[in-house]
Amino acid sequence: MLPLRAQIYLRVGMNDGFIIPLNGLTTGQHEYRWKVGKEFFESFENSEILDAELNISAVAEKSGRYLGIDCDVEGVVTVECDRCLDELEMPVEVEIRLSVKYGEEESSDEHHEGEREVVFIPETDAEFDMSQIIYDYVCLDLPMQRVHEDGGCNPEAMKRLSSGPAPETGDEDTENNPFSALKDMFK
Repeated sequence: MLPLRAQIYLRVGMNDGFIIPLNGLTTGQHEYRWKVGKEFFESFENSEILDAELNISAVAEKSGRYLGIDCDVEGVVTVECDRCLDELEMPVEVEIRLSVKYGEEESSDEHHEGEREVVFIPETDAEFDMSQIIYDYVCLDLPMQRVHEDGGCNPEAMKRLSSGPAPETGDEDTENNPFSALKDMFK
């Protein structure tokens, strides 16, 4: 039998939530695997992510009062293209490195230990819910501008975008327009 520190426990679940139990967590590494779909983002009332197919693996390492969590998120999410409004699949590859500390949050603004983000939880918490952290990291991984690669947008939408502004309809619109007096200003 392997020493206690070398034992790895594997939990695979979809309906367990994204919970890492703190009470009774033995010293060593504990592995968790979850799948994330569209329902996960709907539960956060996120309307930007239309669909998702993400695999999450987390390793929680406990040693005394130290708890480190290394979490990897990989897969794709479907969002709306900013240019043509068609669906667009975006790859997601996120590494989450956390150090969990018990007690009150310290007053310093720096909450990092090396490459790890420090998360403070009350001493009374029996579980650590990773769902908000996973949601935040996935959303932050998405680029600000989400567009298809060149030539990948809907051709019909691109035709409409490149056709330019609608032509003027006639003199009666310019008479009712309060800015019509300014139209010849720069001629």
